[in-house]
Amino acid sequence: MTSARHAADRRGRLPSRAEVVVVGGGAIGASVAFHLAEDGVDVLLLEADELASGSSGKPIGGVRAQFSDPANVDLGNRSLELYEDFANRPGADIGLQQPGYLFLLPDADDVALFEESVAMQNERGVASRMLGRDAVHRLNPYVDVDRYQGAAYAARDGFAHPRAVVEGYAAGVERHGGTVRTHVTATDVETRGDDVVAVWTSQGRVRTGAVVLCAGAWTRDVAAKAGLDLPVDPYRRQIGFTPALDPAPRRIPFTIDYGTTFYFHNAAPDGLLVGIADPATPIAFERTYDPAWLPLLRGALGACAPELVDVPVARGWAGLYEMTPDHNALIGEATGVPGRVLYAAGFSGHGFLQAPAVGEAVRDLYAGRTPPTDVSGFGADRFADGTADTTTTGPGRRGPESNII
Repeated sequence: MTSARHAADRRGRLPSRAEVVVVGGGAIGASVAFHLAEDGVDVLLLEADELASGSSGKPIGGVRAQFSDPANVDLGNRSLELYEDFANRPGADIGLQQPGYLFLLPDADDVALFEESVAMQNERGVASRMLGRDAVHRLNPYVDVDRYQGAAYAARDGFAHPRAVVEGYAAGVERHGGTVRTHVTATDVETRGDDVVAVWTSQGRVRTGAVVLCAGAWTRDVAAKAGLDLPVDPYRRQIGFTPALDPAPRRIPFTIDYGTTFYFHNAAPDGLLVGIADPATPIAFERTYDPAWLPLLRGALGACAPELVDVPVARGWAGLYEMTPDHNALIGEATGVPGRVLYAAGFSGHGFLQAPAVGEAVRDLYAGRTPPTDVSGFGADRFADGTADTTTTGPGRRGPESNII
């Protein structure tokens, strides 16, 4: 939890210069800033509101390595390693729980897709596996197993608390000599010739030689200030919470109906978190919780877990997904614009789970090193001519696990 002193400090005066300015104080921006600061870079992290006030404000964030293409698998797997060590580096309790991720597959085509993905994941060190109905029932007895043709499961996956992650990274930035400032809006990127020379903000000018754009759903507008077109659009996503149930629910995996995107898992105290993506959601910066989604949620819940169909949803939360055309991230260094402008945005629901590995990657891209996880397929140039394939799997493409939650 941020102390009152820290909160006051983070509203303090801006430094006159920084080697790198990171724009966006969510999980991605905080991870990037931490990894840069740890590497000896003089970094300034700017957030227009409070830390984790955007997409990273969600109460619980999933962490997993189950994806359909190698690049996303590697980012998720490396991030799991770093989350498991978070208490030591940077040093914080993030409430990590690892009951596993369970994907429920309605038909034979889904099973075939996931069998291919699981085989590839296993080759890359992820201990995922396909399950039959009896195994699904043992893991989650609420599921109507007769509705599904199979399932995929990885026991190492789970969830953690995004706000704790962001605060842990931000505190690490400060320990390594970097600066974190909240309630500061980046208003322009000043260039001179082929160089970035400053970032203009709502509190004045900061001289710098490089900018990293990590503004989540707001990235398109921020990128335009640097002369860069990053195709990121905001979509509202909602979750709900049951009250404490009697009897208390047993420990279950993070369970997802692949056919409907409905998902549920344990939430303190003795309740459940439930959610679903509404396909009718328009592009909009709308973060007001709307109970009108409850019939959609209730219908999917009743089909997946009939025993729970009447559980009350006592409260809810709404936030923004930052979507790209192919539902995969934008990570890289800009071309065709003056100076050093790097970006990590558009994660389409995967930002929290991939944040640790992305921070490492951006750190190394800035330093001119080869990142430990290959992010070369996530460059924004894949959209430059409008021919990016958005229908099949692979970096820059949508796979069967791409935008579930």
